[in-house]
Amino acid sequence: MNVSPFDLCGRQIMVTGASSGIGRATAVQLSRAGARVVLVARGTEALERVAESLDGAEHGIEAIDLATELDISSWMRDVSKRRGRFNGLVHAAGVQLTLPLRALSEDKWNAVMHLNTTVSFLLAKGFRQKQVVDNEGSIVFLSSVVSLVGQPGLSAYSASKGAINSLTRTLSLELAPEGIRVNAVAPGVVRTDMSDKLAQTIGDENMAKVRNAHPLGFGEPEDVACAVNYLLSPAARWVTGSVLVVDGGYLAA
Repeated sequence: MNVSPFDLCGRQIMVTGASSGIGRATAVQLSRAGARVVLVARGTEALERVAESLDGAEHGIEAIDLATELDISSWMRDVSKRRGRFNGLVHAAGVQLTLPLRALSEDKWNAVMHLNTTVSFLLAKGFRQKQVVDNEGSIVFLSSVVSLVGQPGLSAYSASKGAINSLTRTLSLELAPEGIRVNAVAPGVVRTDMSDKLAQTIGDENMAKVRNAHPLGFGEPEDVACAVNYLLSPAARWVTGSVLVVDGGYLAA
């Protein structure tokens, strides 16, 4: 029997930000590929609704706020003790803040950097523990095209995602001897609650300009989810340290 190189049967993967948007779509896609998925987000009810939409069985829910004062390494050891060790980690939780520099406070800057960047570092640190990772593993961070090109009003967000790109490359080298691959996906604008908030902030006219800057139009969460599936799968066994752009042609325009 031929087995697809994108198959994830027998693998357990943690997905943060799994209650909505790209995180939710990623969890659904990974379950369709055969993975057991542990859904992580703040709200139990939202996670339960996502869990009901997953293919397969033995999925899990972990309702927790990663932005709080949490010992993430200890928490991940506890989760793996209860659910078994992990083959993959997807950090899709994040926050986007659209503010000009004159209105951007240090507290708001720090909040964006903490969830988007610091939590990424802490999750990677927790994942690599021998009690957590099951032999070889794969980490996928969510970056953004604005980490690669300037965009007014997104200084905190773009800086946090630029740091993700650097973290991805550095950790890929450091964790390669441990059999752990580290990659990132950099989406353009995808139709999610986050993009809806962006539209409310910048207005319809400016949002239309953003849409026109994507030759293939805005993306769907599933477009990014399939890229994440690839990076977690055996098909990407020789891929590490990469930032995979999935942007409908935005950077090429």
